[in-house]
Formats: sequence, structure tokens, C-alpha cells
Amino acid sequence: MKSVALKAYPRSQVQRAEVTKLRARGRVPATIYGRQAKPQNLELNSKEFADLLHHSVSENLLVDLSVESDARSKRLALVQDIQHHPLDGKVLHVDFHEVAADEKVTVHVALETTGEAAGVKNGGGVLEHILHKLKVRCLPKDLPEQIVVDVTSLEIGKSFHLGDIKAPEGVEILGDKHISVIAVAAPRAEEEVAATAAAPAAGDVEMTKEKKEDGTEGAAPAKGDAKAAAGDKKAEAKPDAKAEKKK
Repeated sequence: MKSVALKAYPRSQVQRAEVTKLRARGRVPATIYGRQAKPQNLELNSKEFADLLHHSVSENLLVDLSVESDARSKRLALVQDIQHHPLDGKVLHVDFHEVAADEKVTVHVALETTGEAAGVKNGGGVLEHILHKLKVRCLPKDLPEQIVVDVTSLEIGKSFHLGDIKAPEGVEILGDKHISVIAVAAPRAEEEVAATAAAPAAGDVEMTKEKKEDGTEGAAPAKGDAKAAAGDKKAEAKPDAKAEKKK
């Protein structure tokens, strides 16, 4: 992966209100975690960082970070995490991890597919992504933005395992080689889909409530409590019945 230049500035604002004002000025709060240095609070130009993301295939970015007034002219760093706003998707915070060009790093890389699986095209099967990211280890310069797998030959009931994925040169894919990564499942019958949709979800049991005499709501009494209540009512009714006969 080729590194891209990015300008950053030291940040002293850490309180929530201050950070909110920072974002309102078109800045993005960030933090860089050094290999041997203490974490440092930074801020980025939000438009510059958004443009950087826009032209990138994934959020796995290798940057030559130049921090204003820093003794080092550039710091090689990986974008470790990006927090987005849940509604508008705007970048809220960025974490960088400083790396060395000659030391291997371990990163999760997006897994993408190309082509139409034979089991989907000819048999109406469903392509299933069991894993969406792969854990890899490599030098920063060899880090792929994503790993692409051609699924054209995949038939119904078949799958690609981790050991079947060909890693790019200089990249080691980590994990159990027998784990299924991508599979083609048989199409589900319409009756099965309808039955599944009609069945109530586990735990979706609605408790009924009944009005108490004072007007408040409470849970319905258990069976044992209901029988006891019925017994009490019978016991109360018997003396009245005898009294009526004596009259």
C-alpha cells in the first residue's frame, strides 16, 4: 500500500463541549498512538480527511503524517479506527497507530468478491459471506486495501475456506485454514420462508395485565394464585348460603 501525505495539528481540547466546537470549525479530533511515545491528541482538516477517504478503496490507510511543530518531519501511521456519526456518516474521530516501515503489522482487511457464483446463477442459491474481514500480517508497504476472491466456480453446498484464499505477495493470512469464508447455500422453499416468517420469535411473549381494584395495572396472577383466590371466594360464599337457609 502506498502511503499518502496528511497534515495534522496538535490538539489541546479534550472536553466534550470543546470537541463539539472543534467539529463545528471544520476540524476532526484524532489521536496517534506511538510505538514508544505516549499517545498524542491531534486535529485534522475534516474536508481534507473526507477527500482522502473518498479516493480510497477502504478505510485501511497508510499515511505520512506531518504534525505541525513536531520535531519529526513525518510519522508513518496506519488509520486504526474511524468513528462515524450514525445518521449522516460524518467522521467524528480518528485513531492512528504509528508503525515502522521495516516492521510487520497485523491488520484486519476487508474481503470482497468478484463474479457470479455458479450455484447462484444456475441453481438459485444464495451467496453467503461468513467472514467479511481477514486478519493479515505484513510490512506496511505490502498491506492490501482489500482482498478480492473470484467466486465464479462456487456451486451450491460448496464453500471457500481460509486456506483456499490466495494472499497477495508479502501478505500472510492468519487464522484456522479450515474455517469457511464464503459459501453458496441452497435456495429456501417458499413454504419454509413463510413458516419462518409466521413463527413468533423466541422471547416475544407479551405478558397480559389486568386492572386491580384500585385502577393500577399488574401482572396476571399465576395458576396457583388463581386457584387459591377461587378457593377463598368459595369459602366466603358458604357462610352466606347457610345464613339464607336459616332464614
